[in-house]
Amino acid sequence: MDPLYQTGVVCVHCKAEFRTSRVRPSFKKAIKTDTDFCLYFREDSENPEFYVVRVCPYCGFASTENFAQSLNDKQRLAFKEKVASTWTMKDFGGKRTLADAMHVYKLALLTAQIIGERPRVLSGILHHIAWLYRYQGDEEGERRFLEYALAEYVRVYETEGAEANGARLMFLIGELHRRLKRYSDAVKWFSRVINDKRIMDAGMIRACRDGWASVREEMAAAKLDVPEEWSQSAGK
Repeated sequence: MDPLYQTGVVCVHCKAEFRTSRVRPSFKKAIKTDTDFCLYFREDSENPEFYVVRVCPYCGFASTENFAQSLNDKQRLAFKEKVASTWTMKDFGGKRTLADAMHVYKLALLTAQIIGERPRVLSGILHHIAWLYRYQGDEEGERRFLEYALAEYVRVYETEGAEANGARLMFLIGELHRRLKRYSDAVKWFSRVINDKRIMDAGMIRACRDGWASVREEMAAAKLDVPEEWSQSAGK
């Protein structure tokens, strides 16, 4: 059985119908997961992350399922002026390489910025682009997009209200700080999850404890002093 199947999509910008590929659920078997939820798949299998973005071949509107399902006149005009008016038809509906995935994610980022998508959508796209750089072994590119993703995750925390401020979001903010070697900020966010008695998500509490332990190990390896007060906050 082919791991890919095609599904129909209606472009929210030009209203054209097109086909895009997805990976069948039975083939979505990751062999490893990084602490920031980046998934790895066997080299001889399809990576479902490559197929998250849908690109309209007729106008270039690139989106994920998390994008708004309609555009207002201002958004439609802005996208037409900045992308659609100069777009040359290209079909990304078939099998994708890592390079193809990078291209369509950056198209989705451009689309999201033009139409003013929510920080939650932007953060996800930016984080996925960082993962694509990680797959390539490009540490500079990964770090740059982790920085961008972190800024958007913080915006989500600050602007989307209590419902969006879950333990997973706070863990991710802490984890990206850790990956960027901002250890004090990482511990601050991990501690919020560990010490908030209202948070009942055992998995995220455990992940934050593990994150704090990783901070301590990395600081020790770098011969950096671990503040004494950390043992009273996030370390227990």
